[in-house]
Amino acid sequence: MHIGCPKEIKPQEFRVGLTPNAAREAIAHGHTVTVQTQGGVGAGFSDEDYIDAGAVIAETAAEIFATADMIVKVKEPQPVERAMLREGQLLFTYLHLAPDPEQTKDLLASGCTAIAYETVTDRSGGLPLLAPMSEVAGRLAPQVGSWTLQKANGGRGVLMGGVPGVGPAKVVVIGGGVVGTHAARVAAGMGADVTVLDRSLPRMRYLDDVFSRDFKTMYASAGNTIEMVREADMVIGAVLIPGAAAPKLISRAQLSEMKPGAAIVDVAIDQGGCFETSKATTHQDPIYDVDGIMHYCVANMPGAVARTSTIALSNATMPFMLALADKGWRQACEDDEHLLNGLNVHAGQLTYYAVGKALGIDVLSPQLALKA
Repeated sequence: MHIGCPKEIKPQEFRVGLTPNAAREAIAHGHTVTVQTQGGVGAGFSDEDYIDAGAVIAETAAEIFATADMIVKVKEPQPVERAMLREGQLLFTYLHLAPDPEQTKDLLASGCTAIAYETVTDRSGGLPLLAPMSEVAGRLAPQVGSWTLQKANGGRGVLMGGVPGVGPAKVVVIGGGVVGTHAARVAAGMGADVTVLDRSLPRMRYLDDVFSRDFKTMYASAGNTIEMVREADMVIGAVLIPGAAAPKLISRAQLSEMKPGAAIVDVAIDQGGCFETSKATTHQDPIYDVDGIMHYCVANMPGAVARTSTIALSNATMPFMLALADKGWRQACEDDEHLLNGLNVHAGQLTYYAVGKALGIDVLSPQLALKA
């Protein structure tokens, strides 16, 4: 198979879909790999690194989209990239279609087959291709939140760990999954007073057993949530419904009950955000003010630590990428039901139920898509 990796063009996106090591593995399996020039430079990989691995360097993305059987990326294809996708081509990347009707429409019109990293599953019900970026985003969230809290950035001017005689910042993490757990650990490590809200009693028991010395847990009822948010200096939104739009947990009206200058960090912004007032921002202009509450809603947070994120993502995606290349997408998905769960679009039809429900589009079951 001819595998193509274009340079990411989303603003301030420095990651790359293939590391030189991943390219080397694919070439060892008998495949051809083409990478766009300077595609890996943001993550610290030069064209020479890819050439040494056996890859071919292309000058433009158009060359890659025109010739590759499979496109491997990080972020969802931008409009100019979607226009270059073609019928029968395989796209393997993050998609986050539920809050993005325009991208969904374009992918359906292209006739391509699109497998989304964020809906591939594993035997334990986890999301193995989302997990590494969730870990990175979770660990970043308290760092960027503490920066947002600084007075010069519009925040309350509260230090995360406090100082002797002055209490620490109160941090509320909504969601106790991968993002929430990593966010809580780092915030607690910075000395903050941390509470994690979740609706899963087994998950809360686990967190309490493992991290009771680091942070507290509380059931995420509507009453408990707003009570904790009122007292918080920082609220980190870390709620995920796989493939679906994130639920809106805090309304605009409820912002008035928060402390002036409090910080909101919405890690769920890729799926539409879990606060009513959330809108995607960039690393270049990351925060904005709504009713005196500072919002940090960067849609590609892991891109800020591009080298760590790229290597972590490639470690997770490589086995699936090789299976798709070795077997073709149909056989690979037939052999692995968890990879089949990643199938979102095929030949003009939507194949992921949660996206169809969010956008009001009819869905073909992925099992039927295999036979189409």
